Amino acid sequence: MTSIRITEPRSKLAVTALLLPEKAPENAAFLMAYLAAPRVVPGIHAMWTGPEISCPVPSADLDGQSYARPLPAENATLTPQPGDIVLSYVPPRMWGGNPNAIFDIGLYYGQGARLLFPIGWLAGSVVAQVRVEERDQFAAACGVIRRNGACDVTFSLVEA
Repeated sequence: MTSIRITEPRSKLAVTALLLPEKAPENAAFLMAYLAAPRVVPGIHAMWTGPEISCPVPSADLDGQSYARPLPAENATLTPQPGDIVLSYVPPRMWGGNPNAIFDIGLYYGQGARLLFPIGWLAGSVVAQVRVEERDQFAAACGVIRRNGACDVTFSLVEA
């Protein structure tokens, strides 16, 4: 089974999330294509969604790429649970007129999360889940990121 290794050294974040291609096939395919090589993505604690580290895929990583196409909501949620890795897709011009699509990898680490934004409710796809035995460490590290501010999160594919 394919998993995603998620790390950030300053917070000591180092967890593995099992990819869910049987539940979110197109979203999992996006991540597998995007993470064909390890990626460093800027992360910041979310403002509206609650206990989430938001990792928007840089537009430079999307320009001209075949995987950068509209994604359906699969294994959809409006209320992510602790340990959920949620891929959110926002079509072009929907968020403040931004001409580019937005692909965001959300790391949800606590209770009370919701996908309610200034543009309204937006279902995201639960595309992976942090291993149960790593969720306490995941939550603690995400809390450190919340206190420290912006960071760089590394994502890489691993075979479990």
